[in-house]
Formats: sequence, structure tokens, C-alpha cells
Amino acid sequence: MTQEQYYATGKRKTAIARVWLTPGSGNVDVNKQNPEEYFGGIFFENKLNRPFTVTETAAEYDIKATVKGGGKSAQVDALVHGISKALQEMDSEMRLPLKKAGLLTRDPRAKERKKYGQRGARARFQFSKR
Repeated sequence: MTQEQYYATGKRKTAIARVWLTPGSGNVDVNKQNPEEYFGGIFFENKLNRPFTVTETAAEYDIKATVKGGGKSAQVDALVHGISKALQEMDSEMRLPLKKAGLLTRDPRAKERKKYGQRGARARFQFSKR
């Protein structure tokens, strides 16, 4: 008895989420922990459920995910991106609502590199006239 399983990778900044989606009852497993345990006090519940509310498939799929890199907030965003891509792979009809909600687009914003001769990406060393 092999259940159909769908895989996708979600990314945000330096966080990468590997997501496996299987038909089930809405269980979410992040790095072998429940999301409340793993993400702690950050507000993530609404973000995590967004792909399911957009596609009207709440509590129909189980999620098993491994996330690494980045901070907790970026990991949540990467997880949402991965869930959205897996839902699209499972049913191509879900592509349009997910795309309209902006959930399939990888957020391209990342930290700008530090430039030589400067204190940071754009910050300069303090100028002294005398």
C-alpha cells in the first residue's frame, strides 16, 4: 500500500525547506517536531495555513518537512513556498489561485554583500575632515 507522495523545495533568503505532501488529516511535522515546538513563540500559524486556505484544502494533507539554514521567520516562509509548490505539483488546477496569492514566487530579497573599503553593503566609514 503506497500512498501518493508529492515533494517540493521551498526557499527564502538562506533557508531551505524540503516538503513532502501526503493525503491525510492535516498533521504538520517540521524536523520531526510539531510546528509550535520547533518555531517557538513566533507568529506563524496564519502563514503556514495560507496555501490551504487559498486552495480550500484545509486539513486534507499531511506535511512532513525538513528545514535548515536562515532564521525561524525565513524558515516559515520557505516552508510556505515549499507547501505551495507541492500543492501545485499535486493538482495543476491549484496553480492559478496560488499564483494570484503570490505563494509560488520565491522572494528574491537577500542580504547585499559587503563592499571593500566600506563598513558594510552601503554604510561608509566615518569621514573626518581634520
